[in-house]
Amino acid sequence: MRNTAKITTAVLASGSLTLGLSACGSDKDSAGADANATLTVAATPTPQGEILTYVKDHLAAKAGLKLEVKEFTDYVTPNTAVQQGEVDANYFQHQPYLDDFNKKNGTDIVAVPNAEVHLEPLGLYAKSVKKLTDLKDGATIALPNDTTNEARALKLLEANGLLRLKSGAGYDATPKDVASNPRDLKFKELEAAQLPRSLGDVDAAVINGNYALEAKLSPARDALAAESAKGNPYANFLAVKKGDEKDPRVVKLAKLLTSPEVRKFIADKYDGAVVAAF
Repeated sequence: MRNTAKITTAVLASGSLTLGLSACGSDKDSAGADANATLTVAATPTPQGEILTYVKDHLAAKAGLKLEVKEFTDYVTPNTAVQQGEVDANYFQHQPYLDDFNKKNGTDIVAVPNAEVHLEPLGLYAKSVKKLTDLKDGATIALPNDTTNEARALKLLEANGLLRLKSGAGYDATPKDVASNPRDLKFKELEAAQLPRSLGDVDAAVINGNYALEAKLSPARDALAAESAKGNPYANFLAVKKGDEKDPRVVKLAKLLTSPEVRKFIADKYDGAVVAAF
């Protein structure tokens, strides 16, 4: 899939426009980075890009932060861009996904302390089926094909009695770990961004919260089943390359992203489809 990027730039305070990172990396202590330089953050558009844009438009200037938001529609480029120094930080992922990404790609991206921002409930959606009990035997269900979100999707199906996973199946579970499938469900693994478009070709699809929102689907109103926020390990957070956690611009953005103003923005805009994690 070709990446689509949208850049929103705001010059909200005077000072240098030099990025804190270069493409070849830097040995400079991030705590000594220029606090007046523009902070570039990669994000998926909804809700992360929208939340960052709210911060840029309403909070950043008062805090003395210049913010550039670079939006991507996939789950890979925001991390490779941070690793390569093309952006300073990203905001799009949860810890199980980041752990898996670092392990597979040899990257060293880390969560910024105290910067967990929100949860997006994963939901099971269908075009023609209105209730979970109406899902027919032998139905084909589309799943996100990245490791942690596929496991998360399977755990959602298990929690709703559609299948049973093998004992000990963890955050890397796949359809091969299904121990009991009494409804003879079939699984179609697709890139997460393609899942909303697949609803016309499958009986149901487990769709990530941000892509559901982009497709005008609400976990609260449209999902046949949805994750509970209680005890959910999938909070999305601000992340950087290891060593840049103390960059003063990053620390400043983390505080803004976990402010009462952002909590209210999330509650007002997303009506339960996205919930604050702080």
